[in-house]
Amino acid sequence: MKAVLFAGGFGTRLSEATNLIPKPMVEIGGKPILWHIMKTYSHYGVNEFVICCGYKQYVIKEYFANYFRHNCDMTVDLSNNSVKVLDNHSENWKVTMVDTGLYTQTGGRLKRVQKYIGNEPFLLTYGDGVSDINIAESIKAHEASGCAVSLTAYKPGGKFGALQIDLGSDKVLSFQEKPDGDRNWINAGYFVCEPEVFDYIPENDDTVIFERKPLEQLAKDGKMHAYRHTGFWKPMDTLRDNTELNEMWDKGIAPWKVW
Repeated sequence: MKAVLFAGGFGTRLSEATNLIPKPMVEIGGKPILWHIMKTYSHYGVNEFVICCGYKQYVIKEYFANYFRHNCDMTVDLSNNSVKVLDNHSENWKVTMVDTGLYTQTGGRLKRVQKYIGNEPFLLTYGDGVSDINIAESIKAHEASGCAVSLTAYKPGGKFGALQIDLGSDKVLSFQEKPDGDRNWINAGYFVCEPEVFDYIPENDDTVIFERKPLEQLAKDGKMHAYRHTGFWKPMDTLRDNTELNEMWDKGIAPWKVW
């Protein structure tokens, strides 16, 4: 099963870094977050990837085009320009990188890589969030559901302390530090899809947002399944998120490192 990764957006909320590189190439522990996501999939035996490129796509293409040489020991004989690989530390990955357009929305990007996926189920995620999700279990749950698409549902914690206030006296009746958000499940961005999903995305329309009409219609048609994840999940939307993820990695407490 192939894994498709959205990696073409501008990443404007992380502009401190994305003015030079695309958001999925922003590093955690010296490796792009895209690499961390792919390592999670690879841990579960998924080693074939289709990357939907767009903004500064050449950075992603050059990274993987030179990945092998950057991750092996080698001897270069300058007298005859020969290269001898001494020890290979590379990955067993096949990576297809597709130019899906600079301004194309997620639905249009996915439609543009359909020919590289074929008529078979596939995995899908965004190139800016890490998780300790069990990919194998999510696939198993999807297959049992009989639905066209399964999305990973996650209930995030709140960012601030919550107060209950008596509006008459302004006394605080209760206080809870960082409660579980608003108790709603959200889309954590790890999908398992049947090829039927492509039928919900029109041809040659780069303005289609996958999370809008396609997913909304799939839900209305009763073809969407939720795989509830209660472990770790964190998107990297801001510089603060990137700092926190790097601190977790440096301290050896990165829950998404399942490999």
